[in-house]
Amino acid sequence: MEKIKMIGEPLPNMPWQDKPKDIDAPVWRYSENPIIKRNPVKNVSRIFNSAVMPYEDGFVGVFRGEQTNGIPHIYFGKSSDGINWNIESEKIQFKDKDGNLFMPRYAYDPRLVKIDEAYYIMWCQDFYGAAIGIAKTNDFKSFTRLENPFLPFNRNAILFPRKVNGNFMMLSRPSDSEHTPFGDIFISESRDGEYWGRHRHVMSVTDNWWEKKKIGAGAAPIETDKGWLLFYHGVVDTCNGYVYSIGAAILDKDNPSIVLHRCSKYILTPEKWYEETGFVPNVCFPCAALYDSATGRIAVYYGCADTYVGIAFTTIEEIYSFILENDQTGESEREIGIR
Repeated sequence: MEKIKMIGEPLPNMPWQDKPKDIDAPVWRYSENPIIKRNPVKNVSRIFNSAVMPYEDGFVGVFRGEQTNGIPHIYFGKSSDGINWNIESEKIQFKDKDGNLFMPRYAYDPRLVKIDEAYYIMWCQDFYGAAIGIAKTNDFKSFTRLENPFLPFNRNAILFPRKVNGNFMMLSRPSDSEHTPFGDIFISESRDGEYWGRHRHVMSVTDNWWEKKKIGAGAAPIETDKGWLLFYHGVVDTCNGYVYSIGAAILDKDNPSIVLHRCSKYILTPEKWYEETGFVPNVCFPCAALYDSATGRIAVYYGCADTYVGIAFTTIEEIYSFILENDQTGESEREIGIR
């Protein structure tokens, strides 16, 4: 396998399960999936498409909770092992900079990242159309909403876990306010986290069957000595509706609008009952990844059929080798993304 190292703190207590001997794929599912099932919290029918990260001696998460009235909001939870979660029954109470309640009309598909000493949550919300919401916290007790980074319409935002060349970096996917029958991944920069610009194209859809319709960034990029490892979702339109699979790519470390390597094959596609059957069938939707830099272990958290949360495992060497073996990076992806 190709040698590669992740940059970051060790995480020896992260969830892990060794690869079964009968699995040839580079990614394998947790045998006890789904880790979050139906009706997990009072007045919440489903939790899915959620993000987690290490905090203190355990883990915290921000969860998309589909309320029984059909309106999604973000809920906070804690876990000692990253598998069994205690999710609060009251949705996160976001406030503005003056301490006044400032709740989105709805909020879904959150991501979570730590930059310096602050934790940032990104989600999709209403801003006179589908747009990106963002908030920060230092203690997971109070949550302050920031200015909306972009105009509508946009989704699937995720910040990089550190500044690049002194700037915040955010991936996103311009869209519409419906189910968006198109979509490439773009990147934007900000000096202060409030005003965003220097927008660049990163990746397009391809002719590969599983990502022909649209793509979107998933988990926060993982920094390695070879570049940024990005897990993303790819969508195909079938006679039975959209199918969401998970793909992987390596972005340039200093200029992440440049794609160094992009895997032509999916790394996970709906095959298990909890991925194929649910409120929206045939969905694997990555939103977070835990990793241990000492061992190279990675745990990907993904939404399943808009109903459950699952975990899949890999190692940095295994996924990197798979990407290189199936590299199909297009000429436009190797550009800096300006036209």
